Amino acid sequence: MQIRISWPSGHLTATIEDTPTAQALGKVLPLASTAHTWGEEVYFDTGVSVPIEDGAQQVVAPGTVAFWTDGDALALPYGPTPISRGDECRLASPCNLLGRIDGDPRLLATVRSGDPVRVELTAD
Repeated sequence: MQIRISWPSGHLTATIEDTPTAQALGKVLPLASTAHTWGEEVYFDTGVSVPIEDGAQQVVAPGTVAFWTDGDALALPYGPTPISRGDECRLASPCNLLGRIDGDPRLLATVRSGDPVRVELTAD
């Protein structure tokens, strides 16, 4: 599945794998939320509550689309967070892995805390 994430100054698409978390997220799309930033990570509430999956990770590659089960939120890291060691993308806690951002994840640097965010399925 492919999703489009939009905010006032930009948008990007991401390719999402078929996982239980992705299926739960797909059922609530399109969704509107409010962006929060934490270092070089954007996250926002989805209203979806799912359990942690096998394979959840705390340190991920830039551009990973992750689901933070502690906050019912999509987490989109594009660089170091306040708890990173060096240049790694370290999430607040282990997150379910959903997929990857298509293109340059550094576009997320234009998202400001408080920005409205919309997530929707893209047309095939």
